[in-house]
Amino acid sequence: MSLTDRFLQLRGDAPAAKSTDTPEAPVDIFQAPSTLGRIHEAKAAAETHSDAVELTQTASVASEALNALKERASQALFERLGSRITDSSIGEEELRQSVKDELKAVVDAEQIPLTGQERQRLIREISDDVLGHGPIQRFLDDPAVTEVMVNRFDQIYVERQGQLFLTDTKFTSDEALRRVIERIVSHVGRRIDESSPLVDARLSDGSRVNAIIPPLAVNGPALTIRKFGRDPLTVDNLISMGSLSPEMAELLQACVLARMNIIVSGGTGTGKTTLLNVLSSFIPASDRIVTIEDAVELQLQQDHVVRLESRPQNIEGKGEISIRDLVRNSLRMRPDRIVVGEVRGGECLDMLQAMNTGHDGSISTVHANSPRDAIARLETLVLMAGMDLPLRAVREQVASAVNLIVHISRLRDGSRRVTHITEVQGMEGDIVTLQDAFVFDYAAGVDSSGRFLGKPIPTGVRPRFTDRFAELGISVSPAVFGVQPARGR
Repeated sequence: MSLTDRFLQLRGDAPAAKSTDTPEAPVDIFQAPSTLGRIHEAKAAAETHSDAVELTQTASVASEALNALKERASQALFERLGSRITDSSIGEEELRQSVKDELKAVVDAEQIPLTGQERQRLIREISDDVLGHGPIQRFLDDPAVTEVMVNRFDQIYVERQGQLFLTDTKFTSDEALRRVIERIVSHVGRRIDESSPLVDARLSDGSRVNAIIPPLAVNGPALTIRKFGRDPLTVDNLISMGSLSPEMAELLQACVLARMNIIVSGGTGTGKTTLLNVLSSFIPASDRIVTIEDAVELQLQQDHVVRLESRPQNIEGKGEISIRDLVRNSLRMRPDRIVVGEVRGGECLDMLQAMNTGHDGSISTVHANSPRDAIARLETLVLMAGMDLPLRAVREQVASAVNLIVHISRLRDGSRRVTHITEVQGMEGDIVTLQDAFVFDYAAGVDSSGRFLGKPIPTGVRPRFTDRFAELGISVSPAVFGVQPARGR
């Protein structure tokens, strides 16, 4: 069989098979231009495919070589700079200049020819590793990303609009991820090592950071960063996003001005701290505010604010200052308002006592799945204080101290909505009685994209604390409670 027939057979265009007794007739390819064209096409396709494979392999090799150079340069840079990287006494500009000078010397010492673009990329990526947060720096700079989750050095997820996405970004090694973690925690006076393998910290913009390393993290270091926007969200932002209705916002503003004690409840990542920031924006500028947090996250806009932050124990197991210690201390600081970032332990008892002893207008958050669960959660936290109190006494403390529960949820479509505004009315027998002023309307269903169509609606029940509004001269429109004004005839 000729070369041409063999090619046509492979293409599926071969002529009918001939008897083996009959000799093959010679094929004049000059008389078969279509066949010749196919041969040229096949040859060109093969060459193109070969070139593409070779180009891909070359790019892969070049990328690996650049990554290897980056790793060597980063390691050499860390060795040259030593402890200067984490030295808080060195200014940011001075540190950047040192890194730039040392990095230039390291790259020159490698004696590898690089284009201007490659050199710029190398310097930018190494600078991110040394001064920034490595490969996740671009996610921290992206305003659309709300959370960054590093499960291990080669698996990074981000959250956009309430949905999780796996990225193709990765750290070069566990050691590179560990360096970023150590740099973050050292800037806020925390530490992470084998004796203290987990830590809560924050970035300079207030973004919340949690890190955990082996032996607790089996797959290597893990890092979670919940970003805070550079500009704190306002009540108008929450209304435009559908998290609040204008009527709810009016009621909440009146409650803050009337010095109601408010608990913001919700699950993890629902936006409790953001809502707490919005509520605090209603506090008059003349009030003295003391904030108490594990890691400073609140972004209060008032000037008269004292910010307190807890401190973990040192390497010797001493020197710990808990939230409970700070709550007790705040009572001696002449506060008009006490804002506790989150109650999660025995400090709940001290906070409730403060609310019951003249420190009205306090605000805090608690993890719970509903307003009723929030009451049960507060009861449990009071018992964690170690006081042998009867349950009825605990419930009386809660019912007397807390006036309002604002519950926020993250729905299946990724949106965060205030689903309940609930009044704590008091005790009936051994039960704390609650009355909803607003509830979220789930019955409206979802649209074609899966987004909930419902909105918070008033129940029509006027809370008892509105009598206090009248005493203080705080006006609230009847429409807030679903009451339409009578029309004139």
